[in-house]
Amino acid sequence: MESARQAEATGRSIIHMEVGQPGTPAPKGAREALARALESDPLGYTVALGLPELRLGIARLYKDWYGLAINPDRVVVTTGSSAAFQLAFIALFDANDRVAIGDPGYPSYRNILKALALEPVSIASLAENRFQPSPDQVLAAKNISGLLVASPANPTGTMLDRQALKGLIDACHSRGAAFISDEIYHGIQYGAPAVSALEISDDVVVINSFSKYFSMTGWRIGWMVVPENLIRVIERLAQNLFICPPHASQIAALGAMDCQTELAANMAVYRNNRDLMLQGLPKAGFSRFAPPDGAFYIYADVSELTDDSRILAAEILDQAGVAVTPGLDFDPLRGKHGLRFSYAQSSADIAEGLLRLQDFMQRRRG
Repeated sequence: MESARQAEATGRSIIHMEVGQPGTPAPKGAREALARALESDPLGYTVALGLPELRLGIARLYKDWYGLAINPDRVVVTTGSSAAFQLAFIALFDANDRVAIGDPGYPSYRNILKALALEPVSIASLAENRFQPSPDQVLAAKNISGLLVASPANPTGTMLDRQALKGLIDACHSRGAAFISDEIYHGIQYGAPAVSALEISDDVVVINSFSKYFSMTGWRIGWMVVPENLIRVIERLAQNLFICPPHASQIAALGAMDCQTELAANMAVYRNNRDLMLQGLPKAGFSRFAPPDGAFYIYADVSELTDDSRILAAEILDQAGVAVTPGLDFDPLRGKHGLRFSYAQSSADIAEGLLRLQDFMQRRRG
C-alpha cells in the first residue's frame, strides 16, 4: 500500500488490487444515525461490552442470517475485530501456549499471538482442501491449545462447509483445544451461505466485524460472541484494555444494520467483480487458483512465473500500475509463490486493472 501511495504521489494512476477493504463508504443510514446523535448526545463512554441496543441488534442478526437464538449477553462489541482477537487470545490462553493457524492466512493472527507471548503453529493447508486446515492436520499438530480458522478466508476467499467446519470443531474439542472462528467476511458469499461455528457448537468464540460486509473499515467496530462462562472474563479485560469501543462508531453500526438495500447493491458489485476476475486473470496468465466462495480475494499460484512474489508484485506495480499483494504476507514459507488480488474496488477499476495485467503479462512473455 505504501509503495502504491508513493507511486500515486508522483502523479501515476494506480489500480488498487492490494487493499482488503470495500471501495464504498459506510451505508447512508449509518452516517445519518451518527449525524443525528452528534446533535443530541455527548458520546461519552459506553459500558465496556458495548451499547445494549447494538448487542441486541447483533443477536438479531444471528437469527436473520443463521436462524440462531443468541443471548445478547454473549455479544461483545469491540474496537474492530483486532481487539476481539486480543481479547480472545488473552482470555483463552496462557503465555507460551501454542495456537494453530492455517497458512496461507491473515498475517496479523501470527503477529498478535507473538506479541502476547503465544506461539503460532502453522498448518500448511492444501489446494485439495481449498487452502483450509483439515481435521487430520489439527489432530496431528503437537501440543496445541487452540485453533483459529477463517471462513471465508483471507487471502483465498474459500469457505468451509458445515461438515468440514464441524470436523475441525470436533477435532479441537476431542483434544481440549479452544476453537476461534473468524467470520468477518460473512455476508459476502457467492453461492452457498457461509456457516457460522455457532450453528455447530456454543463452546466456540466467534469474531466478526462491521468492516467488510457493512463497509465500515475505518470506523473500527467489531464484535465477538463468546460462551457464557467467558462473558465476565472478557468484560474485565475489555474494561481495562480498551475502556469501551468508540461510541460514535457504535451509533453508526446500529444504523448500518437497517441498510439492507444498499448493502445488497454493494454485493452486486462484488459479484460482478468476481466474474470479471474469473474471466480476466486467466487471460493474463494467472490461472492457478481456487475460485473464491466469499470475501473479495483471489489467491493465485505464480510458481510458474517467479520464485519471489515480492519481486513480481513490484514489477506489476512499476510496469502495469496495478498494486497486488505478495503471498509472503500470508504464508512465510510458501508465499514466495503466491499473489493475492483484491476485487473490492469499483467494477470500472477492476476492469481497467485486468486490462493492465493482461498487457503487462503479454509484454513480459515477450
